[in-house]
Amino acid sequence: MAGITQLGKGMMITGCLLFIGLMTLWFGEVEQDRAFPNRSPTSTIEGDERAVYLKQDRQGHYTVTGYINREPILFLVDTGATDVVIPEGMANRLNLQKGRPRRANTANGVITVYETQVQTLEIAGLIFNNVRGSINPGMRGDAALLGMSVLGQVELEQSQGMLTIRKKR
Repeated sequence: MAGITQLGKGMMITGCLLFIGLMTLWFGEVEQDRAFPNRSPTSTIEGDERAVYLKQDRQGHYTVTGYINREPILFLVDTGATDVVIPEGMANRLNLQKGRPRRANTANGVITVYETQVQTLEIAGLIFNNVRGSINPGMRGDAALLGMSVLGQVELEQSQGMLTIRKKR
């Protein structure tokens, strides 16, 4: 009888641990979706336009996975950035060429950035060729800024925590 009681306790403990493990995985996915809801963006075709719909993350930003020269990149949508701004470490990994230095006004003051040209930038089927970019040696992190050198080519609409990006096909 004692063996059955021990077996029952063992099964109960195993069941509880399994439940806790599954709930941790599930809540981890929910939390990651809230922190980064646009990991796998898709687009729709509406007449002669392609549209991408982005959800705000929990900090109120629009981040999205895209590609520079077919390499996956995390972008932060930034209408205050003149160009697509790429951290220097990321630019080196992407083999982007540093061009002419120039001064740029940022939230942290005036800095030196380097001109570059992005051959192809893609977000969920929206493709942009020969995009003007800036390599920022002081920029840290694993995200590039999706600035006006791309955003100026699309129509943006923001409503209720959603950003719609439309481009004529």
